[in-house]
Amino acid sequence: QVQLVESGGGLVQSGGSLRLSCAASGSFFGIATMGWYRQSPGKERELVATITTGGRTNYADPVKGRFTISRDNAKNTVVLQMNSLKPDDTAVYYCNAAIVRRASVDDYWGQGTQVTVSS
Repeated sequence: QVQLVESGGGLVQSGGSLRLSCAASGSFFGIATMGWYRQSPGKERELVATITTGGRTNYADPVKGRFTISRDNAKNTVVLQMNSLKPDDTAVYYCNAAIVRRASVDDYWGQGTQVTVSS
């Protein structure tokens, strides 16, 4: 069984910072791409940022220059540092990981953590 456990959400004022963490646990060979997605009420889940095993990153345009994604392959963790937060960043943030096992690569999701940015 694979689990992704997120932490670090909360309430912050506009212009502030938050740091989200996600740790993967369970039985698997490794993790390919890890990432963060978010979903606001009435909207579809959208990409925030991804990072490959080798450290190549990809960011959604609205967060470029403000958010930084990083990972620790040895600890199976991924972190999203969010700076200069805006009210539009308010959403539930989900961790995603492509889990590599013997005969498959499957997507797993965390339970989500709420980020609320007040104006």
